[in-house]
Amino acid sequence: MLDTAPPIYEEWKGESFLRVGDRTLSFLAEEAFHDAAFYLRGAHLEKIAAITEDPQASANDRYVAGSLLRNAAIAAEGFFPICQDTGTAGVAAWKGARVLTSGNDEEALGKGIFMAYNKNCLRYSLIFPSSMCGEANTGSNMPAQTDIYAAAGNEYRFLFVAKGGGSSNKTAFFQESKALLNEDALEKFIREKTRAIGVAACPPYHLAVVVGGLSPEMNLKILKLATTGFLDCLPGYEADGFSAGGGTAFLDRQWSARLLEAARQTRLGAQFGGKYFALDARVIRLPRHAASCPVSIGVSCNADRNILAKITRAGVFLEVLERDPGRFLREGAQGTAAAEFSRINLDTSMDEIRRQLSRHKTGDMVFLCGPVLVARDMAHARLFEILQKGGSLPSYFRDHPVYYAGPAKTPEGRAIGSFGPTTAQRMDAYLADFMAAGASLVTLAKGNRRPVVTESCKKYGGFYLGTIGGAAALLASENITACETLDFPEFGMEAVRRIQVRDFPAFILSDDKGNDFYARQG
Repeated sequence: MLDTAPPIYEEWKGESFLRVGDRTLSFLAEEAFHDAAFYLRGAHLEKIAAITEDPQASANDRYVAGSLLRNAAIAAEGFFPICQDTGTAGVAAWKGARVLTSGNDEEALGKGIFMAYNKNCLRYSLIFPSSMCGEANTGSNMPAQTDIYAAAGNEYRFLFVAKGGGSSNKTAFFQESKALLNEDALEKFIREKTRAIGVAACPPYHLAVVVGGLSPEMNLKILKLATTGFLDCLPGYEADGFSAGGGTAFLDRQWSARLLEAARQTRLGAQFGGKYFALDARVIRLPRHAASCPVSIGVSCNADRNILAKITRAGVFLEVLERDPGRFLREGAQGTAAAEFSRINLDTSMDEIRRQLSRHKTGDMVFLCGPVLVARDMAHARLFEILQKGGSLPSYFRDHPVYYAGPAKTPEGRAIGSFGPTTAQRMDAYLADFMAAGASLVTLAKGNRRPVVTESCKKYGGFYLGTIGGAAALLASENITACETLDFPEFGMEAVRRIQVRDFPAFILSDDKGNDFYARQG
């Protein structure tokens, strides 16, 4: 129970009412988003830890899982958030009919969310439109998405979610028909769509599919709740005596098992090949209009930041997340990479860097040591515009590997804030032109990329390297020793920076010979 002003319990005409003040709502939201940024659920960490002990897991699965556990332990110290993308703040709330407030619930919750992002070393990721095509950072990570639903009773219940852009982008929606609803067609559909998610959203995932819904909006709302585990209380289709009549939604555990198996058979693993593309899976079936069959698929990434809360007659309660993730770091939990690693000296010419990388094959892990350039969406768009107008790219884009990333705020006394990779595919449209201009010959990010990247690497002698998505606190704490801003400071977290790295882990995913690691896993 949180130590705040207790709600007031009132009786009137034989009915009991709960009066909740704005300050209580603000305090609850602030505490929730603080905790979600630095802690994870113990049940989630237990599943990550199980990977390190599974003899069927690949060596890369175990290495990633061990890194995620170490990352959680560092984040729990309260300086570096779990992920550099501290997410869009979302609130789903169920307000009892006999809960009395000022009526400014959304504003009150928003004040608490604002304070959580303002007072802690979190990242401001939200962009507002200054015109139809112009944008700028809000500088506060506001607004939040708040949905308050009517409920019976005199309690106020909440699900707070910090959703990163990478995992949110992997939500896919399809308008299908009755033809999908047979065993073979649905099985094929699930396998195809599961593999299409790829690894850019930081597996191992909590994976969900929702079939049906009275509208697209209903389907997608249920999907988001399903990925958080919030709907695990639904009746199971296999339960004795279960009846699907009357429009009942259900969690089909048999199809959930088939979805999990489809995830394992992708062989994409926990980012770099293996078994653990997903930690668990859920398939939910909803009623539908006879002319429509909406279907969606989505994930919650390994930074599974969801936290429950409630306000009742007894007080204000917030779910207790795991404060000691280090207890899951069992002997051997840190794992080792599949290939013997070597150190790549980046404090040399780009030609020499590429010669060092060329000695390795795709799938090998290497440790990077030296200067790395940091740039992502806004910087790439600006530089591409310069190039298209006949200008030349800055020398820093030619001299250093380019890391697609944007950090959280820097804790006092530290070199940088949490600093993990962003999704590489968003920069694919620029790469061929940049490589042709002698720039971006070595790039570093997360996730699989489009064929144009592999083709460009072969044509121009380049490389694409992947690092662990979801280990931002670990990378900032142990592998980045210095940071300076080089260009576009007005872009905030998307400014161009140069960092110094030490034993920074990276896997070779596309090489100068035309090999693509993920194509091999198919």
